[in-house]
Amino acid sequence: MDQQPPGDRAAAGSGVPTPTCYRHPDRGTGISCTRCERPICPECMVSASVGFQCPDCVRQGSGTGHHSAVSRPRTLAGGSVAADPRLVTKILLGINLAVFLLVSVRPALVGDLTLLGRAWDPSPPPGSIEGVAEGQWYRLVTSVFLHQEVVHIAFNMLGLWWLGGQLEAALGRSRYLALYLLSGLAGSALTYLIAAPNQGSLGASGAVYGLFGATAVLMRRMNYDMRPVLVLLAINMVFTFTWGGIAWEAHVGGLIAGVVIAIGMVHAPRERRTAVQAGVCALVLLASVGIVVARTMSLT
Repeated sequence: MDQQPPGDRAAAGSGVPTPTCYRHPDRGTGISCTRCERPICPECMVSASVGFQCPDCVRQGSGTGHHSAVSRPRTLAGGSVAADPRLVTKILLGINLAVFLLVSVRPALVGDLTLLGRAWDPSPPPGSIEGVAEGQWYRLVTSVFLHQEVVHIAFNMLGLWWLGGQLEAALGRSRYLALYLLSGLAGSALTYLIAAPNQGSLGASGAVYGLFGATAVLMRRMNYDMRPVLVLLAINMVFTFTWGGIAWEAHVGGLIAGVVIAIGMVHAPRERRTAVQAGVCALVLLASVGIVVARTMSLT
């Protein structure tokens, strides 16, 4: 899998100055608090009974003796508002860097963790076979956290940091983690299905492309200008299909999964939001597992 350059959130509108979040002046936004009417960005949005409120109004409402319009601070997707909106992103970064350092010390681990469909090993012991088709399903996940080159992991981690932080704040920790892991798994599944069985693949690009797709969906939900993110996506897809040594299947699989999951996350009806979100995630998981099972049966 190849590196994913980070995407930038675009400012909305043209000709008229875009309002900026009162807590983050460098972030343009088209959403305002329903109580104080100050502009707020996705990180500061707290879902209320009607529209969204800023953190200050939520605290003020919770501190009064009257019934608050907000029973509990929620993100755009219904997750809990966290004190550190980048905690999961930091943990994912740490895992990727730890695995990179580990394989730098023990290079032989790359062969054990890389995504590999089915390959015949002529070296001793003679006739040994390895790969996902041989029951090594863990490769579908371990390969998502595996990098060999400094440039590769640098680009992927930059993409994870710049895209992941905003998505984690907008979705909440558990929903964001599901988005990342399922996008990575979907990228691995499509690679396993289409690529040659003995073709190795590694890297977090499938998961990062999932974040890219989710960012586009979130921007559309927030009524931001879609042109910048669409241009960035088009440029990256050109690189995906024109540069050599890139597992384009992982990019496409992660992107599709990220878009589908994000649509379910941010457009689910409030009255049954959790059920719809869980259902969409389960659908992507079942589709990925189904692809893996079907490919395994064809190879064995």
